[in-house]
Amino acid sequence: MADYKALISELTRIASTPDKSIAESMKETGKEAFGCFPLHTPEELVYAAGYLPVGLWGGKTDLKLSDKFLQGFCCTIIKANLEFGMNGTYKMLKGVIIPALCDTLKCVSENWIYACPDIPVIPIVYPMLRKIEGGEKYCVEEFRHVQKRLEEISGRAIPDKAIEAAFIVYEDYRATMREFVRVASDHPLTFDAKTRHLVIKAAYFMDKIKYTYIVKDIINEVKQLPKEKAQLRIIASGIVSEPVELLDILTENGIAIVGDDLSQESRNWRTPARKEGTALEKMAGMIADQKGDTFLYEQEKYKGAMLIDQVKNEAADGVIYFQMKFCDPEEFDYPIVKKELEAAGIPLLYLEVDQLLDSVEQLRTRIQSFAELLV
Repeated sequence: MADYKALISELTRIASTPDKSIAESMKETGKEAFGCFPLHTPEELVYAAGYLPVGLWGGKTDLKLSDKFLQGFCCTIIKANLEFGMNGTYKMLKGVIIPALCDTLKCVSENWIYACPDIPVIPIVYPMLRKIEGGEKYCVEEFRHVQKRLEEISGRAIPDKAIEAAFIVYEDYRATMREFVRVASDHPLTFDAKTRHLVIKAAYFMDKIKYTYIVKDIINEVKQLPKEKAQLRIIASGIVSEPVELLDILTENGIAIVGDDLSQESRNWRTPARKEGTALEKMAGMIADQKGDTFLYEQEKYKGAMLIDQVKNEAADGVIYFQMKFCDPEEFDYPIVKKELEAAGIPLLYLEVDQLLDSVEQLRTRIQSFAELLV
């Protein structure tokens, strides 16, 4: 068993060098890579098809080509993904899956056909009324559509037993990550904001079996260590907590992330699967049962209450709302969340973030002021 510090260092390296890491994973597994756009992409089907699922969450780049298809006010995660598709960065991908969960994603599903004709695209549309029986059945049919397109692209049949086996792999991953965030909360110095984020992000560039094995080793070792005390504990909400330079500023100000409501992180694994049904029915059930997710319609709006519960459960000092620039769904949720957190007496910091920020100095000042408020 490798030392946990070495394992953490390896995962942070993998997350920090995605191009190299994907190439390494492809070589290790002998699998071709298939891209998975945010959000709630059915990676299990990609895995069952014999591909290496790769998370496509944007990144730093000059936007020179994607502006031909997407307006300036579109989310930079999706614009960067389209840019990478057009400039050849994603040339190793055998295809991409794009869920239509926001206006920009709906557009880019069609734009991709013309912008990146050499990389096949599989769109998936989740039902708005996802909690009713008809919505769940529709969701299963959408998964079947994705399965069929994967079979056409790969030239291989995907038997149901392969989907069931892939689902077991991902259930093990999800259970492990639920335990990881609990352990990280108890050890906020070992897993400072940036380290925690990169350890989680590494999963998008690795085979899930190998990644889960490494994280289990880290958990088993770190659990034996004394619990650590951070100066300030916060819950993070939003799509992503990037750019990572922001996370360094949190650590500089004694702030640790001890829980999250992030699309790139805990929203992917916090909802347990049902015990009954086929793998596809369980996957549809997780979409139906998900609460507090900005991109999945719910009339009740549980997000604020869930954040309040997280603050209480993790003995956190406040919440940081990482608002991705030009993300309308998150912006619509913010006034509701703000009102509910203020009523509960929970400090809240709103940070408008953009992966392509040239400087984080203005945000540094706001984070410093928030830290002073909490002390």
